[in-house]
Amino acid sequence: MNATSSEVTAGSSDGSTADLDAAVRELTRFYEQLAEADLPRLHALYAPDARFKDPFNEVQGVAAIEGIFRHMFVSLERPRFVVTGQVRQGGQCFLLWDFHFRFRRFDTRTEQRVRGTSHIVFDAQGRVTLHRDYWDAAEELYEKLPVVGGLMRWLKRRANQ
Repeated sequence: MNATSSEVTAGSSDGSTADLDAAVRELTRFYEQLAEADLPRLHALYAPDARFKDPFNEVQGVAAIEGIFRHMFVSLERPRFVVTGQVRQGGQCFLLWDFHFRFRRFDTRTEQRVRGTSHIVFDAQGRVTLHRDYWDAAEELYEKLPVVGGLMRWLKRRANQ
């Protein structure tokens, strides 16, 4: 966790707050230090039948989740996550994050940033069973693309008139 992180914790009545704290810390560290060579560690952090959903994907199983992250490393230059906050309660948490990367095509020089949050649900062993990412694909991605970006910005202006 970095120094700018904010945190709110609401413990559960079953006394597992310390276990959840450790699982959240380990998962946060994993994503903030993520490199392609680290992807096999997903099998230790995620339950075998874990589900993952974001604006582009919906998969089940660690191998499928690993495939999404492998694709990320192929498609983007220097992808990295910075966790900026977290909210924990019971066996779940929300991680707030900034995702930094450069496109391999289009504007390859400008570092891009997508702001989002992940809803994470843990099992009794501290493994992720659900990982659902929420972020605005239109504002955070499509508006930054050539041609499509101009159309998205125009649609946004029209909707706000």
